[in-house]
Amino acid sequence: MTLFDLTLIAISLSMDAFAVSICKGLSVRKVSFRHALTCGLWFGGFQGLMPALGYFLGDRFSALLTRFGPWIAFILLAIIGANMFKESFGEDETLDDDFSPKAMLPLAVATSIDAFAVGVGFAAVQVQILPAVALIGCITCVLSGAGVKVGAIFGDKYRAPAERIGGIVLILIGLKTLLGGLGIL
Repeated sequence: MTLFDLTLIAISLSMDAFAVSICKGLSVRKVSFRHALTCGLWFGGFQGLMPALGYFLGDRFSALLTRFGPWIAFILLAIIGANMFKESFGEDETLDDDFSPKAMLPLAVATSIDAFAVGVGFAAVQVQILPAVALIGCITCVLSGAGVKVGAIFGDKYRAPAERIGGIVLILIGLKTLLGGLGIL
């Protein structure tokens, strides 16, 4: 597998994390480097960790994760997206600008489950796993940090409609993950 192939895989895997980072950026009135770094490290870390786990543990857990992973991702993203959509209709809305581990962990897990399957595939084609997961993690980190800034820029002017769209996007990402896991997409 070439560096170009790995880069395309990394960018593809990071798109869910990028979309969720945009949603997190919507939740802050004034974005800081800390916000971008937090999203980047959580999402980049999990996007790098999951293919490594898939590579090393793929045979043992791939059937279980293939069976239940899409459901877990769908449920987590649907709950977060529905809550975001509902809160966008509030009059004096309190922003969910929580970047704590309690808030970030479910998002990081939900957006990186598909990367486990990629890791199983890497094992099958004997990819050098350490450079591959480093590239995936770094690209996701950078794109997620940028996503927070994009969300904050649009959030200042279009907060309520952007939160509605962001909530719907999260639900759709979860649904896409579920349908893909069920073999429908």
